Amino acid sequence: MKLLSFLADAVSPVTELIDKMHTSTEEKLQMKAEMLRLQNTVTGQLLDYERLMLEAQAKVIMAEAQGQSWLQRNWRPITMMTFLVLVVCDSFGLLAFRLSEEAWTLLQLGLGGYVVGRSAEKIAPQLKSIFGAERNGTR
Repeated sequence: MKLLSFLADAVSPVTELIDKMHTSTEEKLQMKAEMLRLQNTVTGQLLDYERLMLEAQAKVIMAEAQGQSWLQRNWRPITMMTFLVLVVCDSFGLLAFRLSEEAWTLLQLGLGGYVVGRSAEKIAPQLKSIFGAERNGTR
């Protein structure tokens, strides 16, 4: 959601500039209202985009979880177990070299993706039924 804070930061100087303009209060309020409408429109589009991205990610995870191959269904848990072993070994100084910053970044991304992925895998059926009910007009 960094985009939303970026959007708010981008709009704020414009509204301050409107306050400094030498025009009537009514015109200033109209300009501010228009900026707010623009910000709301862009925010809504960003939220729609984010929703579509999450739905796409959930579909990929569901496809993997329902895959025919054992490896397809289990590569995420195997990867996270490997990360866990590396972290424990690094913490106790058992590795020949310490894990680099890039490895820690990769671990953070992997753990975040794994947690989100597993959560999406668990709630996807409920979301599907909710969104399906809304589209059919039963909700």
